[in-house]
Amino acid sequence: MSNSLITKKALANSLKELTKRLPLNKISVKSIVNDCGLNRQTFYYHFEDIYDLVEWIYKTEGLESIEESRSYDTWIDGVKKVFLYIENNKEFCCNTLNSLGRNHLDNYLYSVTNDLVMGVVDEVSIGMNVKENDKEFIANFYSLAFTGLVTKWMKEGMREESNIIIKRLSDLVEGNFLKALQRYESKSC
Repeated sequence: MSNSLITKKALANSLKELTKRLPLNKISVKSIVNDCGLNRQTFYYHFEDIYDLVEWIYKTEGLESIEESRSYDTWIDGVKKVFLYIENNKEFCCNTLNSLGRNHLDNYLYSVTNDLVMGVVDEVSIGMNVKENDKEFIANFYSLAFTGLVTKWMKEGMREESNIIIKRLSDLVEGNFLKALQRYESKSC
């Protein structure tokens, strides 16, 4: 692992630890670097500001774990990993949800979901005559629905067990990718 990556991870871990005690808007660059024994110059060498660090955390930690879940048979595993990431990083994610960094959480959720769903849509549509923008519309719809579902769950204190939500989501979506693609295919003929 490169020194740059080690430094970024140290800064990320410090921020995540601090979010266990403080709201994100009360955390300063100084408190992050003090926590991990670095200096401000090092922080600014790697990140523009705290929200840039937040975005990096979501992109690296959240996205890397779902890469192999982009098929029809495995997409629900990707959804499980998203919920697990949020549960394992509850303070950080909820803190982000309730801050100016909310857009980074929304972007993370949307990006992960859209990547999963687009993989499924592409797989299911093999051999079908469906326009690319129709496939993107389907993926966008499900991605936005999932993002809303997860943020609502978080706002409500994550009281409902994630495995129940995942089961209900799976039941709701099962077979609907194919049905939607078939509808769009018949309209493009």
